[in-house]
Amino acid sequence: MLEIENLSAWYGEAQALREATLSVGAGEVVTLVGRNGAGKTTLVRCLMGLHRHLTGSVWLDGRDITSLPAHRRARAGLGWVQDDRGIFANLSVEENLLLPPRVSESAWTLEQVYDAFPALGIRRRAGGTTLSGGEQQMLAVARVLRTGARVLLLDEPSEGLAPVIVAQIGEIVRTAKQSGIGVLLIEQNVRFAATVADRHYLLAQGRLVESLDNDEFVERQDELLEHLGI
Repeated sequence: MLEIENLSAWYGEAQALREATLSVGAGEVVTLVGRNGAGKTTLVRCLMGLHRHLTGSVWLDGRDITSLPAHRRARAGLGWVQDDRGIFANLSVEENLLLPPRVSESAWTLEQVYDAFPALGIRRRAGGTTLSGGEQQMLAVARVLRTGARVLLLDEPSEGLAPVIVAQIGEIVRTAKQSGIGVLLIEQNVRFAATVADRHYLLAQGRLVESLDNDEFVERQDELLEHLGI
């Protein structure tokens, strides 16, 4: 569903990514794990067409999207939930959900969203700034699912959230997986990643240094926590 091949990126003369190659299949959850400064955010910005100083290629569902601008990548089915969530403060929950255009027939309905996120249904008329951090994260994920994105990029979804909210986010990731959506999870929380992912890529100093299935990842969890400083 999503493939990147030999992706390298620079900020001026400084190289932030070095020939990264990875893939995410339909209905597969893949995590990209690394400490701060490893290049995770740069990789996501490259995927969304927001960082242009790069080489390599990005493919979505068999289509080369390397040269497409961000809005055309979104319309092609690539959805990004940013770490700052991007909630429109002057709009209600429901207005936030209705704002983005639907890009495919698989777009979630409001009823599906409220079934998956009951808290959002209860607060559908509430303003964006009145939501808790966990509710804002739910809204950010639900808004992308409303577009019908086929691949979901989740940037640090567990950061700063209470364990009960993290567990709810995990359930939504699994729901997306079951509906055939590919998920690339950018995450520092190794323990959370192990509960939702099929495979994991380890990123260090801009380079993908290892690929692990989830059994290997769980077995080496303590080692990874120590090595990555997470």
